[in-house]
Amino acid sequence: MKLRELLGRSEYEVVSGSTDIEVSDIIYDSRKIIKDCVFVCIVGANADGHDFITKAIEQGAVAVVVSRDTDISGVTVIKTEDTRKALALMSAEYFGRPAEKLKMIGLTGTKGKTTTALMIRSILEKGGIRTGVIGTLGIVIGNNTEKTPNTTPESYIIHKALKEMVDKGCQCGVMEVSSQALKLYRAYGIEFDYGLFTNLSHDHIGGAEHASMEEYIECKSRLFRQCKTGIVNADDKVTPVIISDNTCEKIETFGFGESAGLRAKNEHLLSDFGYIGVHFETEGVLDMSVDVDIPGKFNVYNALAAMAVCRHFGVSEKNIYDGLNEVKVKGRVETVAVNGNYTLLIDYAHNAMSMENVLETLREYKPKRLITLFGAGGNRSRDRRYEMGEISGRMSDLSVITEDNSRNEDVMDIIEDIKTGLAKTDGKYVVIPDRTEAIRYCIENAQDGDIIVLAGKGHEDYQEKNGVRIHYDEREVVREIIGGDTNG
Repeated sequence: MKLRELLGRSEYEVVSGSTDIEVSDIIYDSRKIIKDCVFVCIVGANADGHDFITKAIEQGAVAVVVSRDTDISGVTVIKTEDTRKALALMSAEYFGRPAEKLKMIGLTGTKGKTTTALMIRSILEKGGIRTGVIGTLGIVIGNNTEKTPNTTPESYIIHKALKEMVDKGCQCGVMEVSSQALKLYRAYGIEFDYGLFTNLSHDHIGGAEHASMEEYIECKSRLFRQCKTGIVNADDKVTPVIISDNTCEKIETFGFGESAGLRAKNEHLLSDFGYIGVHFETEGVLDMSVDVDIPGKFNVYNALAAMAVCRHFGVSEKNIYDGLNEVKVKGRVETVAVNGNYTLLIDYAHNAMSMENVLETLREYKPKRLITLFGAGGNRSRDRRYEMGEISGRMSDLSVITEDNSRNEDVMDIIEDIKTGLAKTDGKYVVIPDRTEAIRYCIENAQDGDIIVLAGKGHEDYQEKNGVRIHYDEREVVREIIGGDTNG
């Protein structure tokens, strides 16, 4: 493609050379330079692409895009105010503007993005609308999932994925749009048909993420300056700020309060062996009765958000009911089929806060015993281990302490730290360092009415120990132990 075609929607200055040249690809990582590419200099948290221009040219780049003055000569130099914005717009052009060929849904919020995204996909596909997802679990198209380094990957990866969705017959693209992605313009230039706000809590503040709560909120709000219809949680106190500067054609709301356009009522928990979920009814723009196959009352909000979006796609009420009743979110309180009258779940909870949230949710279902199997990551904060031990000891009837990704640490040292936290409680526990044997112990000793949660691994399909990463999927482990198929 000609460089001038790639730059079509960008604001730029030609410092030297010509834009009437063919480029082979757009590269923003100097380690991946290929012949005749254009190198876009991105300023990151740990590295600045401008420092690698000479290396890029030596390896074959024919053009560079910069945001500051440089004395480079011999290649085309393009200067723009923000190279991240340029990368987003250039990537869209390179892949043929795929977002414009899909109905685009963008989700932002502190919690619930992954679950809501997959609920939307489940409902739409029940209605025959092929839907791809970009988010925490990776790029999901059909039965294939490709992992990504971030919840919302770099703009080049986004547009490449959207093109793949178009090529594979998708009609809709659903994207988790993190605050960090909005801050770094990864979704810049995409006009979403629907922008969705789930909720906001004090998270992602400090370090390389957000300097303050105000910045965090401002970044979230950017989504509503690049979408046609905004759909927001009427019950969240931050919502008025999130949409205060919106440019949407219209704003719609969901929640429990009377002001919400889509309102939930009569919610209650559902529990059967192998099925724990929540029931609720709606009124307002939809009048329905719904069962959700994911535990916790907070999932009413996620389901409401999904319903509020999907009703615009002409799907039937049966599609909505079936989509929510059958949705599975890998590694998020995910039910795994077992041979017995107990419930086995896999969840990603890998710190004290997430563990407390999950155990508090499961306690509401009044299990005979709540059994928590978990470990803690190596080469990470020891405080996290103490805290997880204390939470599980306080909230579980039995803690089964085992390995997680011990990385380069001795698993027994990690377990001793967990026991330090457990010692602050009266909680019962057993130590079984090998995770597979720990899972076997839970299954073989399960009693009718128990809820067992395998915490920490979630959607991960690997185990990292002694500095080596090996394949490890807990669904496969459970299947081997019980000698039958699971629904994971």
